[in-house]
Amino acid sequence: EQTISQPYTVAFQTELMQIKSGDKVLEIGTGSGYQTAVLCLLGAKVFSIERQKKLFKKTSKFLPKLGYRAKKLIFGDGYKGLVEQAPFKSIIVTAGAPFVPKPLLAQLEIGGRLVIPVGDDVQTMTLFVRKGPKDFEKTEFGEFRFVPLLEDKN
Repeated sequence: EQTISQPYTVAFQTELMQIKSGDKVLEIGTGSGYQTAVLCLLGAKVFSIERQKKLFKKTSKFLPKLGYRAKKLIFGDGYKGLVEQAPFKSIIVTAGAPFVPKPLLAQLEIGGRLVIPVGDDVQTMTLFVRKGPKDFEKTEFGEFRFVPLLEDKN
């Protein structure tokens, strides 16, 4: 019962990240692995988190068979990010978040970029660029629709 983002949306989010080969990237919401594959093709070192066990297992087997090798695919809660691998050059969220998770902002390196659709029914594509330890520049890029980003309550 999941959807895949339109190729335009994947391209739009990817462009906002300004990926360079070798960039360490965190993806929240592996899903089918389509965005993961695009990031790998651009030369990013991808760490990706998926919270749905069935989808995680399927994609973990499927992506390597197609030749796409993320640094690490993780089953877990995307709201928490991946503090043990931080900081990241870019973080991309591929589900609609009702608010911006503070741990994700904290895991960006200075100059790093967080691309996240923020909102409930309709989301606003939002880019945060970390300018300093507590300083972020925010830019909004119009409305999109994503499946909701779900938080583990444990």
